[in-house]
Amino acid sequence: MKTEPAGNETKISVRNKILLTAHDLFYSTGFRATGVDTLIKASKVTKVTFYRHFPSKSLLILAYLHYRHEIWINWFEATLRRHLVDGQTPADALSATLYEWFISAEFHGCAFINASAEAKSEEIESEIKEICRDHKIETKKIIALLTKIADERVVNEIMLLIDGAIIHAQMGMDTETIINALKRVLAELTGQ
Repeated sequence: MKTEPAGNETKISVRNKILLTAHDLFYSTGFRATGVDTLIKASKVTKVTFYRHFPSKSLLILAYLHYRHEIWINWFEATLRRHLVDGQTPADALSATLYEWFISAEFHGCAFINASAEAKSEEIESEIKEICRDHKIETKKIIALLTKIADERVVNEIMLLIDGAIIHAQMGMDTETIINALKRVLAELTGQ
């Protein structure tokens, strides 16, 4: 899952340049560890320009989470659909989708799990957590729709398994081991 790099030579708006820079920095290092001065320098904009587009860092964090949701959910749906169309079982398709993400150089865990953990001291904690919950709800809906698993309890358990696999991958555990365990438990859970 690639985003347009902030330094890309194609013409993008200043707002999008700041947002793409924030995406890369927030996702890789977290929004608490990324100061406004760092964002301004990396975006190659002036402080006045930065604040004209994002009057506060909090507004930029919310914009980042909405943007991250959009690009990730589109990638996830397309990738899962591709694996299912190729004839894979739901357990295999979900595992293959996550495997692609986990081995990518851009993988830094789930932006929404990370944001929920970072939200504690933010003035916009409730908004952050709402966006994160909505992201997980939409992910669940895509899984249920594409895999045709109608049992909500099973889909909820799949989400817990996926979140656990994401955290283990983020901690640097062996990707093959994680995916094989995930695939086995998903197959048992879905009766495949």
